[in-house]
Amino acid sequence: MRKLQKLMLGIAVPAMAAAGATTITPARADKDNKLTLGGYGVLYVGGEYVTKTGTTALIKTNQAHVEYFLPANKNSKKLPVIMVHGSQQTGVNFLSTPDGREGWALDFVRQGHPVYVVDQPARGRSVYHPQTNGTLSGGDTNSVQTRFTAPEKFPGSWPQAKYHTQFPGTGLLGDKYFDQFFASQVENASSDNEVMTTLAVTALLDQIGPSILMTHSQSGSFTWPIADARPNLVKGILAIEPSGPPVSGGKVYGVSPSPLTYSPAIASPSELQFETIPADNPDLNPCQQQKEPARQLIRLKKIPTLVVTSEASYHAQYDQCTARYLQQAGVPVDYVRLETVGIRGNGHMMMIEKNSAKISKLLMKWVNKYVKSPPKNVASR
Repeated sequence: MRKLQKLMLGIAVPAMAAAGATTITPARADKDNKLTLGGYGVLYVGGEYVTKTGTTALIKTNQAHVEYFLPANKNSKKLPVIMVHGSQQTGVNFLSTPDGREGWALDFVRQGHPVYVVDQPARGRSVYHPQTNGTLSGGDTNSVQTRFTAPEKFPGSWPQAKYHTQFPGTGLLGDKYFDQFFASQVENASSDNEVMTTLAVTALLDQIGPSILMTHSQSGSFTWPIADARPNLVKGILAIEPSGPPVSGGKVYGVSPSPLTYSPAIASPSELQFETIPADNPDLNPCQQQKEPARQLIRLKKIPTLVVTSEASYHAQYDQCTARYLQQAGVPVDYVRLETVGIRGNGHMMMIEKNSAKISKLLMKWVNKYVKSPPKNVASR
């Protein structure tokens, strides 16, 4: 895995492109660098019609809302980036920050990437139906403060929490930036987010073509079945603190609860055999990996993958296990702990923290180096 820090980089036409150029003025008064877009719009992907309970009428359910931004340079050959949020979040995570700065979506657009920001099915601006999506449940101010915005202020947190410095403001209830972030929190539906989101994002890939897939947190476990389903369309993976560690939380296929294509093939996840690898640092968790000889994730073996962990997140204890598991299964993985490249103090919600632009710059640098765009007009399916 190049010592866990090493790895082995036509633009698609959107379904609903806005006519003419669109100009965005940053919210912060201290910025005057307006962004001119080549197109902007909204589309819905995936979903199915089902009969409404007690009637003969139909409803549509499990579709995903997608907001897209196209760069002004229509000749840009840079790949689209699909951004998928985590638990209790929406695509807003990638649009702007609680203190009014541009989010990662616009950072990537400024560098010539078309960007597609997804709201998971039954979440945010994607339709929720109680009949098909079940009950709702979400977090509260206590869980958000202790896990996302101010873990350094709560004794008993994970060892790395003390390094957290990058959330704007105090990170506590009553601070204007905390209140802005907490206002964006939503409830998760009890239906199977992984299956719904995998189907929706694969439908988006089918529509827009070869792309880079960015996932965060909960959606991290969706990364691998999406790429497994469309290995010729997912040209690169940016896994930002992906759901983990392996073989936990129902991840019976190692890094996912959903089936993945292994070689030698398996008929049941029970055929995967795991063992525990002790941690080499008291602040890190031991890892689960396959017993040798390890089966290979053959559909992921040609997709350059970056796993990123911040210095102070609860993921700092175990993301190395996800990287190790993927590497053992033949996936070309770079693993970067941000503090090792001079980016300090971040928590789990790094995309909205004070140095978020520095992190997106790192991600784009990696993409430019390792993710290859397919030749124009060459079929990729």
